[in-house]
Amino acid sequence: MPLGTTDDAMLLDTPRGGCSSTRCASPSPLSDAVRAKVETHPCYSETAHLRFARMHVAVAPACNIQCNYCNRKFDCSNESRPGVVSEVLNPEQALRKVKAVAAKIPQLTVMGIAGPGDPLANPKRTFETLERVGREMPGIKLCISTNGLALPQYVDRLAELGVDHVTITINAVDPHIAARIYAWVVWEGRRLEGEEAAAVLIRQQLKGLEMLVARGILVKVNSVMIPGVNDRHLKAVSRLIKAKGAFLHNVMPLISAPEHGTAFGLSGQRGPTDAELAELREACSQDMAVMRHCKQCRADAIGLLGEDRNAEFTMDKVAAMEAAAAAEPPPPAVLMAVATTGSGVIDQHFGQARDFAVYEVSASGARFVGRRAVDPYCVGAEDCGESEDALARILDTLSDCATVVCARIGREPWERLEAAGIVPNGEHGWEAVEPALAAIRAEMQAAEALPGAAAQRRAG
Repeated sequence: MPLGTTDDAMLLDTPRGGCSSTRCASPSPLSDAVRAKVETHPCYSETAHLRFARMHVAVAPACNIQCNYCNRKFDCSNESRPGVVSEVLNPEQALRKVKAVAAKIPQLTVMGIAGPGDPLANPKRTFETLERVGREMPGIKLCISTNGLALPQYVDRLAELGVDHVTITINAVDPHIAARIYAWVVWEGRRLEGEEAAAVLIRQQLKGLEMLVARGILVKVNSVMIPGVNDRHLKAVSRLIKAKGAFLHNVMPLISAPEHGTAFGLSGQRGPTDAELAELREACSQDMAVMRHCKQCRADAIGLLGEDRNAEFTMDKVAAMEAAAAAEPPPPAVLMAVATTGSGVIDQHFGQARDFAVYEVSASGARFVGRRAVDPYCVGAEDCGESEDALARILDTLSDCATVVCARIGREPWERLEAAGIVPNGEHGWEAVEPALAAIRAEMQAAEALPGAAAQRRAG
């Protein structure tokens, strides 16, 4: 079954994680492979966007098509829409910015390239950025957003670099309709217009989609809803992209304010009403999973979906952060013990754990060290909390750990851990392990609870 079938995508269809369609009243759970890819990706999971952050690095200024709803701006800080950035970065600056953001926003799990042009119209800058970040920040998911014109040419390279999420903007699969959306495309050194341009673009988009799915890369398709142009056509787009294996369909409203200077905005083309958008999304969800939490982010957006902290991380501010970090080295790495069944999620009660996964957590991320076996503190409903010897042995086994992280923990072991100088933490139950540990380390550092943190701060 392809990754984009309703059985795998269904949990992302509604805010509650189920499917709103009467066709899929009993959704199947995500496969382990797909869950691992989406559980910390805020654009691919309805629940992840509330807890995990993403950032876009603006390294791709050029574009190979012209959409009638797009006007790229490279030095704009007062518009919140795709194609707009405050500053264009080179790959070296992008890596520095990712490191600065990761140090300040421990919930960061995703770095994407979404413009301000098209990443694959800027292949050298895009691939160098992906390679650098992938090598030096291996815990960060890599993704790109593309119009798909050059996609088939670069699918293999994207897979080699570890990109496992790609968004393709497909606004129509009928050249007659698409010709009203695109002014031109540049293909094989020629500028094409009208239905000829649209046919080439659609062919490349669908071919690229199939190639990505064949390599196990998750594909989200974005479509801009343009009333009177493609609104009645997007249900057909949903059916076709699902058949070709797309994981998620994101139907977005046209942004067409005249002051943005787009062709549609200047011509008076209106965007959809909220009711029209909701009706179309519901119609498309009869065929496949539909994203409902998109915020149509800028090409340099940073933070949780719906917030933009890019102004905190301009390159002059990144340079200041680097200078401060050089003057004051971060506290040393600490060990953290995690109650987990091994699924990559904090999913065990302290008392039920038969072993703990131990990680070395530093400013650069969390590194798995090994598992330490223990006798469970709870051996049954009536005996939970009675095994003092077991608790003493657990404390001894974990004595070099700064904190113990679990889904739940009772008062008695909590107090005993604290008395032993180990910080108990039950606030990240059923979250992914590595981002949770990074967040805990940041909280402990802020509270000067990391070993050596206060002394280093005083010395600095």
